[in-house]
Amino acid sequence: MRIGFDAKRAFLNNTGLGNYSRDAIRVLSNFYTDNKYFLYTPKEKENSRLDFLDNRTNTFVRTPQSLINKALKSYWRSKSIVCDLFTNKIDIYHGLTHEIPIGIEKTNIKTVVTIHDLIFIRYPYLFGTIDRKIYYKKFKSACQRADKIIAISQQTKQDIIDFFYIPEEKIEVIYQGCNAIFHNPMADNTKKAVQEKYSVPSDYLLSVGSIEERKNLLTILKVLKELPNQKLVVIGNGKAYKIKCLRFIAENNLFDRVLFLSGLNLAEMAAIYQNAQMLIYPSIFEGFGIPILEALFSRTPVITSKDGCFAEAGGVFSKYINPLSVKQMKDAILEILNSQELQEKMKIKGLEHAQKFTDDKIADNLMKIYTNL
Repeated sequence: MRIGFDAKRAFLNNTGLGNYSRDAIRVLSNFYTDNKYFLYTPKEKENSRLDFLDNRTNTFVRTPQSLINKALKSYWRSKSIVCDLFTNKIDIYHGLTHEIPIGIEKTNIKTVVTIHDLIFIRYPYLFGTIDRKIYYKKFKSACQRADKIIAISQQTKQDIIDFFYIPEEKIEVIYQGCNAIFHNPMADNTKKAVQEKYSVPSDYLLSVGSIEERKNLLTILKVLKELPNQKLVVIGNGKAYKIKCLRFIAENNLFDRVLFLSGLNLAEMAAIYQNAQMLIYPSIFEGFGIPILEALFSRTPVITSKDGCFAEAGGVFSKYINPLSVKQMKDAILEILNSQELQEKMKIKGLEHAQKFTDDKIADNLMKIYTNL
């Protein structure tokens, strides 16, 4: 098969959507080597997280070629790309992040679109009015026109049915995975080198994700204020909400107990996960939650939000709390810290649950979709 991907975010985004895109391309090109994979991106930006492409002979990057398409990259990606897909004799086109090009439904190219979440409908106050209208139109159109929809969790599948009135049989749930670098223990000297490079404390709680209101870092900081001996490492970046968090840190004299890190490579991230006492992921809502998986593979206990999709990612032995409750979060942290037995149980059972999300399983599930089409 000749399979095309909307690879914009694989090249240009280093958070959730980019991670999903890269992992889908990586596992498929690794486990199903006989296919040819075409990566369509408006810009081929160097990204160390795509280094695996250097060892692939079955992947091909495609960018806009004509002067018009180079000048109007968004138009190329959303519409005129169809001509390139036809020229490249693409059999299946997979919109990895909510979109497929207009007009592709009039060709014989089969289409798949992955929908990660419909947060902009559930929590409209987190988005600008124009953004919400654009997302609604694009996402719903893609769901209506695609031959098959992939939802990354049962929660997202139900949202697609409820908000877009899409027939259930058109939607398949295929869970995400995480980069294979998180799957194996790192050498002690490697972890120590990362710790020294970034001045990471010996014992710390960990928060991973974009620093925005939905991710709810402020509640972790409120808990930290009540745990005077604890330190926190935050991997992520943000704008207005980060300023709000920094203001809280300053007002409560927490600067020496909170370390912000960003721009890490994956090996450095894996080392910080594996050294952490636990991951705290109190997001208000997600489509799935890749940091939960990264922690489970890293043998790191997880505290996350009850309800929504989080139990699908976290399994039975993660701790679930009301994400806005300072008391519940504090109690969960202390319960884990005060019991070596509980820590070991969460590590072992968490790793067992993570085996549902290995590369081979994800590649097989994606390929079944393509083959059936």
